[in-house]
Amino acid sequence: MSKIALVRKPSPLLDDGIVDHIEKVTVDLGRAQEEWRGYVAALQAHGWETIEVDPADDCPDSVFIEDTVVMFRNVAVISRPGADSRKPEVDGTRRALQALGCPIAEIQAPGTLDGGDVLKVGDTVYVGRGGRTNAEGIAQLRRILAPLGGTVVAVPVTKVLHLKTAVTALPDGTVIGYPDFVDQPGIFPRFLPVPEPHGTAVVCLSDSELLISASAPKTAEMLRDLGYAVTEVAIAEYEKLEGCPTCLSVRVRALC
Repeated sequence: MSKIALVRKPSPLLDDGIVDHIEKVTVDLGRAQEEWRGYVAALQAHGWETIEVDPADDCPDSVFIEDTVVMFRNVAVISRPGADSRKPEVDGTRRALQALGCPIAEIQAPGTLDGGDVLKVGDTVYVGRGGRTNAEGIAQLRRILAPLGGTVVAVPVTKVLHLKTAVTALPDGTVIGYPDFVDQPGIFPRFLPVPEPHGTAVVCLSDSELLISASAPKTAEMLRDLGYAVTEVAIAEYEKLEGCPTCLSVRVRALC
């Protein structure tokens, strides 16, 4: 199975990125660029081929490429971001996925959907209904994924920016999350609390390897104790913009 990760270099305007749920603080662009290179290197070190999507320098949040598309098997569902300033970001992602030969579907107006609101656990696709993703976006995604075998489950998100700010999933399907961020943990069949706010988001590099923020050392140790190999990456500048490890790449695990 191919392992490709789409990434996009941070915009020079990164410090102007949108913040909704935390206090705005200054982002150090030089440090952010260094952290981005470290993140990309970590993916490559674990066997992922990284493809740089065309820059979107006029879009401050464009480094958070996960929000521009939802991958389900080999199908790419191009999103329609809830923030107007982010809508142009999808164009480069669409071109990159077309070049890879992926079938393309798209969320259309008046639907809005951010990829960071979508958590896939097997054939179940949890979608956060919050500030950036609306009911019409969820309905469209449900119609697109149903013929492909995907079941969309809507999840209320009121305490954080995106669903995947609150929860992600381990390779065995267990959903992990920081309890104060999760509206209804009972929605998930298996829910495991983590001890730190920045420990909610893991990137599954393989069935036994995880990528996590260096800001969550206690969570990293907890996951190691569960038998996972855990790589910690520094992404503190992106966390100032409500970002997390999943936001910075789009993982494409199977091509047509």
